Amino acid sequence: MPRLRHLLAPNPSPLTFHGTNTYLLGSGQVAVIDPGPEDDRHLAAILAALDPGERISHILVTHSHRDHSALAPRLSAATGAPVLAFGRATDGRSPLMSRLAAAGLTAGGDGLDTDFTPDARLDDGSTLHGPDWSLTALHTPGHLGNHLCFALGGWLFSGDHVMGWSSSVISPPDGDMAAYCTALQRLQGEPWDRFLPGHGDPIPDPAERLHALLTHRHQRETQILALLSGAPADPGSLTMRLYHDTPPALHPAARRNVLAHLLDLLENNRVRTSDPTAPDAIFHLT
Repeated sequence: MPRLRHLLAPNPSPLTFHGTNTYLLGSGQVAVIDPGPEDDRHLAAILAALDPGERISHILVTHSHRDHSALAPRLSAATGAPVLAFGRATDGRSPLMSRLAAAGLTAGGDGLDTDFTPDARLDDGSTLHGPDWSLTALHTPGHLGNHLCFALGGWLFSGDHVMGWSSSVISPPDGDMAAYCTALQRLQGEPWDRFLPGHGDPIPDPAERLHALLTHRHQRETQILALLSGAPADPGSLTMRLYHDTPPALHPAARRNVLAHLLDLLENNRVRTSDPTAPDAIFHLT
């Protein structure tokens, strides 16, 4: 196993937990995975973590939310290393979400880095190499259309797609619930040893966590359908009933998750609404 260093960005919040995890992989020629937010202290910490004679050869970004990507341009300018990612902020968006965005569906303000432009694109299955490391990029849309995970043998840098402390926020049209669940199922097809997420501690039992996340999403869908069987409702009122034990500060993110479920159900003709892009759209069972 190549050398792995971990740095925690100083950006704790209800949505970032203790902060963003930045990983430095390898010796000599080092890959940085998720440089993190725009922060002078964190930039200095990344550069200080290098040994004499080492250099950063690759800057890899799992996805273009500012808490993961915003520092990439400055780190690249300081080191000369290229920034590599799936694409810009709206790349990888599903056809459904592209249609809804064109029709006026707005995002939930969850920190999209609209200025992010990688130096080179990584497609699903792209491989990257250093003297003592090799990574494979896996396109895992859902939390964001341009989300990548990076496989290092049986270890996976899972970004915000799989975390141990929380499930991911799925905020349409940037996030897509169907794509998210499909990518989770794809990851279930490999015998992973450990996940290294973008926030929180390493996940020592990936299979158990993947199963738990999918079960949670299926249960939430069932709960939404059960509530709609009683009466039509909008995403806000459903959120109040489903997340009554959740701190109010997290309700906006929870509402985006509920909307993501509703749009997935709409696409599968299990619910209907007159205008899914309206902020207070009323959803009915079909």
